[in-house]
Amino acid sequence: MSAVWRAARAGVRRRRVQTFVIGLVVLLSTTTIVVALALLAATSAPFERSFARQAGPHAIAVFDPAVVSPDQWAGLASPGVAAAAGPFSAVTLQPAERVGPGPRGPVTVVGRADPGGPVDRLDLWQGRWPAAPGEIVLNEPVHELFQDPGTITLDGTAYTIVGRAHALSGSADAWMTPAQVTALGPDAVQMLYRFTGDVSTTTAVEARLADATAGLPTGALEAAQPYQVVRDRIAADVAVYVPFLGSFGVLGLVVGIVIVGNVVSGAVVSGYRHIGILKALGFTPRQVVAVYLLMVSVPAAVGCLLGTAAGSFAAQPLLRDGFQGMGLDPGVGVDVWSLLAGLVGVPATVVLAALVPALRAHRLSAAEAISAGSAPRLGRATRVQHRLAGLRVPRAVSLGLGLPFARPGRTAFTVVAVLLGVTTVTFATGLTDTLVRVSAIEERSDGQVAVQPSNGLIRLTPDGVPPPAGPPVTTSRTDAEVSDLLRGLPSAARVAALYRLPVTAVGQTEALDVNFMRGDYATMGLADELTAGRWMAGPGETVVPSELMRERGLALGDRITLRLGGAQRDLTVVGTLMDGPNGPPGILADWAVLDGLDPGRVVPPHEVRYQVQLVDGGDVAAYVRAVQAADPGLDAWDTAQVSDMLLTLVGFSSTLALLLSAVAALGVFNTVMLNVRERRRDLGTLKSIGMTPRQVVTMVLASTLVVGVAGGVLGIPLGMLAHRVIMPATAGASQVALPAAVLSVWQLPTLVLLALAGVVIALLGALVPARGAARLTIASVLHNE
Repeated sequence: MSAVWRAARAGVRRRRVQTFVIGLVVLLSTTTIVVALALLAATSAPFERSFARQAGPHAIAVFDPAVVSPDQWAGLASPGVAAAAGPFSAVTLQPAERVGPGPRGPVTVVGRADPGGPVDRLDLWQGRWPAAPGEIVLNEPVHELFQDPGTITLDGTAYTIVGRAHALSGSADAWMTPAQVTALGPDAVQMLYRFTGDVSTTTAVEARLADATAGLPTGALEAAQPYQVVRDRIAADVAVYVPFLGSFGVLGLVVGIVIVGNVVSGAVVSGYRHIGILKALGFTPRQVVAVYLLMVSVPAAVGCLLGTAAGSFAAQPLLRDGFQGMGLDPGVGVDVWSLLAGLVGVPATVVLAALVPALRAHRLSAAEAISAGSAPRLGRATRVQHRLAGLRVPRAVSLGLGLPFARPGRTAFTVVAVLLGVTTVTFATGLTDTLVRVSAIEERSDGQVAVQPSNGLIRLTPDGVPPPAGPPVTTSRTDAEVSDLLRGLPSAARVAALYRLPVTAVGQTEALDVNFMRGDYATMGLADELTAGRWMAGPGETVVPSELMRERGLALGDRITLRLGGAQRDLTVVGTLMDGPNGPPGILADWAVLDGLDPGRVVPPHEVRYQVQLVDGGDVAAYVRAVQAADPGLDAWDTAQVSDMLLTLVGFSSTLALLLSAVAALGVFNTVMLNVRERRRDLGTLKSIGMTPRQVVTMVLASTLVVGVAGGVLGIPLGMLAHRVIMPATAGASQVALPAAVLSVWQLPTLVLLALAGVVIALLGALVPARGAARLTIASVLHNE
């Protein structure tokens, strides 16, 4: 065994470049594999893991404090309750300020002595828990942004924000000390329950809650929320990321395995001559196999350790950016199985990749091994080079183009690596272009400036700074006068007014939100969001968001009968929209429909939202200031914003595309390096007959053109196919459909650049060994021979 170890150690020291390449390839491949598996694992039940870590309540029960006395809570127990927290006093307060345009809803404040407990353990991620009157902690996920100073005004009283916590269950909007809530006069009592047994369905949770509260007076339970409500909401958000994470995860896994197998097996094949020498010196076949397994295992082990650490580190920001907005950070992290795959799975792949060619060498005699390692099979390459010689290309190019055919197996592995790299780049390019187009369509349809008359609440000025103290200002203008004002200001090109009203729909169990619109809405870009059908041609027609089409079971051509007061109006569904304007989905109808249903209705100006598009080059900030100056009772703001989903998904795709491209380039580097080492004698011969170093570089780079072109030509269709399949799947997970225009992103210049991506990956990988080949001297080659 000592002889095997000495021979392996000597081989590692002697082949420093090969050892370094194996270690680097395994490091990057392990990093890619760990990141890929972490992304795949993160899509599997992230809510359940975070919910279990916080000991989230299976049910949140709200009771009437006037019906239930404190004595009735004592001794109340149920065999189906695993843990309970409470009773907590709760009060609903109205904020007197806005965080951004438009009023916030009522705030549920719960009195708790601390963030811990047997149920609903809060993640206090900033600050401390309230300990004195006038202090409050807000329920906000880690990614939330907020403005200084840290105060909030509720029911006219200012409270200092001393901390920010997050409850995945959504059990409260804010927390104070129990004494503060008691002083405010609680209007509810909250209990949090975790149950034993089956809680997989809402019905099961409701049955266990009924058992737990059976001893309370009738009417004590005012409301209850099973945890499935929160789970389903978060699952819908997670489902948006699943197709992307899954696709990049699979690509990363395949690329990592292919590159490792190619590098390690190539290292063993290139060492056949050394294997023959070892056999000639008396090493047994098993000892020879052991020597080569050790030679590749030493750098591979180092690469696996470093790669696992790097993968774990690299995956954290991707997972955090993707899931913290749903309140799942730090619950989603690199799982233990992903780490084991890097520490155990990759080394096993290395050993297997080395074992197959090593066993082949095991069966060769010393003379056969030396002969096999002296030169590759050049028959195919020579025939290709002879055919290329007739073309009007430099001789160095024709020689280089034929070299990949000398090692078809190794070339095939390298082509696959480049192919997957190009596939990833193509998919990432299409993804980014589609998301940018979707964002541009939404921004255009929403207008560049949004305006809404104040309803009397304290509001923010356009720069986000609260206005001076004093009574809130409201507009004296009517709805029509506000429209005229906005249209008359400089730079205004189009103005539309939107009034959302729930209206009874005949045959529907729930009222239907209707967006009554007037003005220039037909030319402001909403038509670009059509996913099916056409735009409205008259007041008797409507277009419906795709999510609402699914929820209400509607189809193109269906008739919707709206009823308001004693009047009714029939609308025909003629088109489907990607998304509804400004909030929850509602159908779009012309304002004339409202006039027909309720001719005498007076619409309060503060219930109307106005959308303004400016002329090309118009100054949005100047227009907003002009609105405020013309009427201080109008709130105006710039609607341009970057979607969190856009940033996250583009970040995912860009990071992983670069990583996989780097790994693919490294695979090319390894292949070219092995080819150069095998052809040292040929290179020395060519140099002895007059080939210049520049011609050597040209020949080596030309040999990678075949790999780059093949990978690019094959990778582009695969990337386009992945984009065509995954984008609609992601939109479907979001309960929306995508317009055909945002999927048709492939133009000839883009395809040409993507085709060059394979060539660039191949050339970057080949550049260093090509320069090394050019620096070889005839004397050094003959000395080694």
